[in-house]
Amino acid sequence: MASRLNPYISFDGDARQAMEFYKEVFGGDLSLNTFGESGQQGTPHADKIMHALLEAPNGFTLTASDTPPGMQHSTGTNFSVSLSGDDETELRGYWDKLSAGGTVAVPMEKQMWGDVFGMCTDRFGIPWMVNISEPAS
Repeated sequence: MASRLNPYISFDGDARQAMEFYKEVFGGDLSLNTFGESGQQGTPHADKIMHALLEAPNGFTLTASDTPPGMQHSTGTNFSVSLSGDDETELRGYWDKLSAGGTVAVPMEKQMWGDVFGMCTDRFGIPWMVNISEPAS
């Protein structure tokens, strides 16, 4: 899979409705994964969206989630730039450069969903998310 650069939007509990709306606008395939499906069953946020992916036929990609518990939602700054793919060397190289001189919010490490993931804010104040998935077999 080639590396992908796209916006990642954080919603205040209405990610499902927003992403269904964007699917109506842009078309394409929408996948939704809840916090409950990712091991947080029985919690108040189990039915909220941990990760949504919309891939439109024209190549547009939009990703989103509901703001995770314990994190603050702030309208107007509720976005990140997302880098994702399975080329670990390439993506770790981007991570190293983006996080240098910035602030790391989530260290680049294996996550509960199985991918290697990190979050940082670069030295210019732009929030980044880097996700490295296992190469497709």
